[in-house]
Amino acid sequence: MYDLPHFKAVDNAEVLAFMKAHPFIILCGISAAGQPVASHIPVLIEERDGHLYLLGHTMKKQDHTRAFQNNPSVLAIFSGAHSYVSASWYTDPKTASTWNYQAVHAHGSLRFLDDDGLFDFLSRLTRHFEAREDSPSLVHQLDETYVRNMMKAITAFEIEVTEIKHVFKMSQNRNEAGYDNIISHLQKGSAEDMRVAEIMSKRKEKVFPNGDAEPI
Repeated sequence: MYDLPHFKAVDNAEVLAFMKAHPFIILCGISAAGQPVASHIPVLIEERDGHLYLLGHTMKKQDHTRAFQNNPSVLAIFSGAHSYVSASWYTDPKTASTWNYQAVHAHGSLRFLDDDGLFDFLSRLTRHFEAREDSPSLVHQLDETYVRNMMKAITAFEIEVTEIKHVFKMSQNRNEAGYDNIISHLQKGSAEDMRVAEIMSKRKEKVFPNGDAEPI
């Protein structure tokens, strides 16, 4: 993973907050045949006894599920807003254009849960993402026979995270004038561009403490 000090978060709490704000991950593994597999999965993030866990579920009898059963070593990719940044927006335009983005890679070991663990996970998942405590879509509000039949087709898992790497690349290597100019151009772009501009605006005080013209 791209690894430069000025593209790092100030502390681990910022990385964890990013992960919780972007819970729809790409989960990657390796099949028994040595082929890479990946699936798009929503996860819950849990801190327990000083360790970090990701909890999710997959359908049974799928290539990625078989791969995770064969090899528990997995990589979870968390992605945030991203956008193209033109070099014409820099104070020195005769340099390379780039891409701003935020991403976290969480490496870990996956284990599958039993039926009780699956039911508990589904209950927690719906409580977490449903907007209302009395939502009819909460698992305990659904028909029990329907839930049990649904559970036959899926399996829950938890990943104990063993290593986290991240890149928060938001033009921290530019001077203040260039940084502001990038924000200004992104604010005129797509919804994704505007999200990147908002992130950069919020981070500016950390990048240029005390109004320094040069990045930290």
